[in-house]
Amino acid sequence: MGNDVAGSLMEEVGVAIRRGLCVLGALVAAAGCSAGGQAPEAGDAGRPTGPCASVVSRDALPAWARGGFSDDGSGIPHVFGERGDILAVLFEYPPKASTDPDESNKILWVSRLPQEPMRPLEIEARLDGTTTSVTRELTGGAGPSAVSLPTAGCWRLTLNWSGHTDTMALTFV
Repeated sequence: MGNDVAGSLMEEVGVAIRRGLCVLGALVAAAGCSAGGQAPEAGDAGRPTGPCASVVSRDALPAWARGGFSDDGSGIPHVFGERGDILAVLFEYPPKASTDPDESNKILWVSRLPQEPMRPLEIEARLDGTTTSVTRELTGGAGPSAVSLPTAGCWRLTLNWSGHTDTMALTFV
């Protein structure tokens, strides 16, 4: 009789687990269907996609971004990519817009993810609310750079490097 009770109990547990997995699967499917939103229409390309609120932090740099710093980097302005995979350390803050090739902003790009040697960091920058866009390529990949954008305003950056992509908004003055 003991084996019958144990067998019955195991069967009930198995049914409960299967029911739980079915409920979990339904919740995941529902979340996947409701996440996101409508894709932007072609005419929306120059419209703002949200506030240009680059969160500029002066807190300590994350441990993975401290290479070359003698301390934890507290006080140095920096902005994380939206995914957290890249960090822009802004040695000139706020960054200044300029078309003069001799004027640029010193920005250290630090990747949290592994990089492939000799793969560039490609920056596609779009000025919010306009159709103005520019591209920059840093041949050495993430690392020290001198970057300038031509006009003051909110720039939305798409950063591609070593098979990775992240985005951020930066305000240039």
